[in-house]
Amino acid sequence: MSDLTRFSINQMTVKQLALPELVAACRDLGVPAVGLWRAPVQEYGVEAAAKLVRDAGLAVTTLCRGGFLTAVDADERAAALADNRRAVDEAATLGTDTLVLVSGGLPPGAKDLRAARERIADALTELAPYAEDHGVRLAIEPLHPMFASDRCVVSTLTQALDLAERFPAHQVGVTVDTYHIWWDDTAPEAIARAGAQHRIHTFQLADWITPLPEGVLNGRGQIGDGAIDMREWQGYVEAAGYTGSIEVELFNEDLWARDGRELLAETARRWAENVDV
Repeated sequence: MSDLTRFSINQMTVKQLALPELVAACRDLGVPAVGLWRAPVQEYGVEAAAKLVRDAGLAVTTLCRGGFLTAVDADERAAALADNRRAVDEAATLGTDTLVLVSGGLPPGAKDLRAARERIADALTELAPYAEDHGVRLAIEPLHPMFASDRCVVSTLTQALDLAERFPAHQVGVTVDTYHIWWDDTAPEAIARAGAQHRIHTFQLADWITPLPEGVLNGRGQIGDGAIDMREWQGYVEAAGYTGSIEVELFNEDLWARDGRELLAETARRWAENVDV
């Protein structure tokens, strides 16, 4: 297989594999790194997961996800902050320095996107120093605008950077995910801006295929199957100074219905075919 030195497989891409199966498949296929998700890690046990991954020699590139910081209700905001502190603790235990944040959508009945983003900034004022104390960076991920109402009021890299720049770069940066930004002709400039400030904390790949499925969340395509030029976006992040892992994160029911080890092997091949290594 091609050089996979910079390849990372996000756990969600092959969520049909239990964590021990994923770790074994990575070891057998020469995959050097994984991006983990909190729910399956918690189910397995955070300390046990950390040992499992560490003993296999795998790096953990990211932990998903923190965030959902837009609530207005005081009790809900306190609960969200507490959960994000737990996420930081879990990231530190797993040995990753990057916690990906999906910021949250509009609260029920709300329509003010700007106010929701300000509540994110308020939460980061508390969370960013806490993360730094634990050796973890927060990576704000902009999601495609179709998710603005219910999942993420941060829709562009520019919006993500406007939030991140209120904090030191070693505390808060951004996630660059091709699926969410490929449509935005201002994104290359924003990537350059993020790179100049050392705020590109992770780079993720997924392709855009149509028609989108009902519900749209699980519509991410296997890389190489859709409309996105992966090498183009790799070129932008690397011109901005990014040299880290390139993680594949897919949500797709058809892919999840397949054999997980075969899907992992295919994803590694597609990664090698669609990036410059």
